[in-house]
Amino acid sequence: MPALITWWRQDVETLSPGADPTAVYDTGTDLMRRWTEPQRKYHTTTHLVEMFWALEELEEAGAIDSWEGALGRITAWFHDAVYAVPDAGDNEARSAAIASEALPRLGFGLEGTTTVAHLVRASERHDLPATRGLEAAFHDADLWILSAPTDRFDAYCAQVREEYAGVPDAAYAQGRSAILIPFLERPRVYATDHAHTEWTERARENLRRELDRLSPTGGK
Repeated sequence: MPALITWWRQDVETLSPGADPTAVYDTGTDLMRRWTEPQRKYHTTTHLVEMFWALEELEEAGAIDSWEGALGRITAWFHDAVYAVPDAGDNEARSAAIASEALPRLGFGLEGTTTVAHLVRASERHDLPATRGLEAAFHDADLWILSAPTDRFDAYCAQVREEYAGVPDAAYAQGRSAILIPFLERPRVYATDHAHTEWTERARENLRRELDRLSPTGGK
């Protein structure tokens, strides 16, 4: 995991060159501790790294610039800083509060801090953003997993189920289906043109397969 902390430090230094090194390290260490909590099965550093890869792909496609890419990675660190299972409905709000407290200590200004907190809160619902740029790219990166190769997507589904192991099968299937169905019903899964073009078909195939598994007949 030291590589992740190094990436964190580099991104903070890019966005806030005057940040105190001790504060940067301490904040990164606290975030790493959070991301490795035992109740997490999907919402782990693997999800974090996959978001980094997705943001990099979107940056290479021209959806965001390098500064936005760095801010997107910082946001990714904070967006699941709190992950309580079952969710009491305030995971994102509590995560945004951590960002709002931590970033000013690292020398981030009001605009950067506000942007990160806004994106973290928006990750609760995954509504299609009305704007392009970082907001669209972050939305898509967080949902990249829907378009993952079959084996990775199926592993993701199993990991989410494991996080909610205490929920009975029927209740889980009903609740999970209610979350996934809207992604199929809305006109676009993804907000950026690149993700819409390159990721949508596989995402829709994956979603249909998981919804079949969740159906009372198990897809039969």
